[in-house]
Amino acid sequence: MPLRELFVDCNAFFASCEQHLRPELRGRALGVVPVLAETGCCIAASIEARPFGVKTGTLVYEARKLCPHIQFVEARPKEYVQLHHCIVEIVEAQMHVEHIHSIDEMSCRLTGRWCEPDRARALARQIKMALRRDLGPVLRCSIGLAPNLFLAKTASDMQKPDGLVVLDLEDLPQALHGLELSDLCGIGRHMERRLRAARITTVEELCAASREKLRSVWGGVGGERFWAWLRGDDFAAAPTRKSVFGHSHVLAPALRTEAAARAVAHRLLEKAAMRLRAADYFAGELQAYLRYPRGQSWEDARSLEPTQDTVEFARTLDLLLDRRTPREDRAGPIQVGVNLLRLTHACDNPLPLFPTESTRRLPLMRVVDRLNRVYGFGAIHWGSAHAARAAAPMRIAFNRIPSLENEDTH
Repeated sequence: MPLRELFVDCNAFFASCEQHLRPELRGRALGVVPVLAETGCCIAASIEARPFGVKTGTLVYEARKLCPHIQFVEARPKEYVQLHHCIVEIVEAQMHVEHIHSIDEMSCRLTGRWCEPDRARALARQIKMALRRDLGPVLRCSIGLAPNLFLAKTASDMQKPDGLVVLDLEDLPQALHGLELSDLCGIGRHMERRLRAARITTVEELCAASREKLRSVWGGVGGERFWAWLRGDDFAAAPTRKSVFGHSHVLAPALRTEAAARAVAHRLLEKAAMRLRAADYFAGELQAYLRYPRGQSWEDARSLEPTQDTVEFARTLDLLLDRRTPREDRAGPIQVGVNLLRLTHACDNPLPLFPTESTRRLPLMRVVDRLNRVYGFGAIHWGSAHAARAAAPMRIAFNRIPSLENEDTH
């Protein structure tokens, strides 16, 4: 079976971006954090910090214990997005980028003679050389080559940093036996517990399991799909449907009050609503949550008629926040989040027979969106978010690359 996929995984991307942009940080243990606070966590750790046990999700104070000489820098998402686009252009010049999976991952579909192992390896080395030539030595990547996307992604994780791993059909499944179950894409903590309950504790046992057993563990066709991917079968997973537009933000120490958290929630809501309208979706539910120190939290949700109207969303958010009872013995919130749920696309959402207040406001919403794209997000904002207009800057989710025109980059 020929090689069909080339997967590019940029190593320690956010930290490598900082080292690329700031040469004085090169070769140093580095943690990238959303907010410079001891209670925050690393959203990236440099290659030099990882041997000490510092990784994504490590709390700042824990990282200092593990690596006393580590240096922390506040994330600069705008720069990371710009470097992402540069990398995509460089890879595209060598081979068409079929799919962008995240800000640091992309894949190319191999066809024709590029499926031959020697030519595929040469292409991978060519991509690495082009990145080094155009961006320098810091922004390195690992590349995986395999008969399908699942195995190509797996291969890209097997040798870091700056790796190049080929998983050909004749290498399978023995080449996977040295991995942990959690090393395979799609096996998180919950699935690993289910596998162990089914007496599958190693990748070797996973590869030896029957199609029927994996279907039973997964509870459906997902297990059969996984069984086939392990054997090099090349077919895509069913497309997923958009289910949420949302944002969350770890509050800086100065904003850890109930009033400031409310203002930040409204700012996050405006960002989510702007993205919702840009994608032409309607939302029928709004969820809000607050996280406190020592694991305490509050969460609530409310249904509403499907809408794109920021005013209606803001009223609903205030209703949720007003009906909670803040506890006097509880410290201020450290994180706030807002999600728009129960989504329907505009083509599936019938317009009301008689215009409502929300539908009459929609042209105004779109004008505000256009002005914010031209002059920067927040150039026009609702009064409820005014106190937080400098808070909640652009953040990058693992599965979404923010559009710079929809964010405050000015």
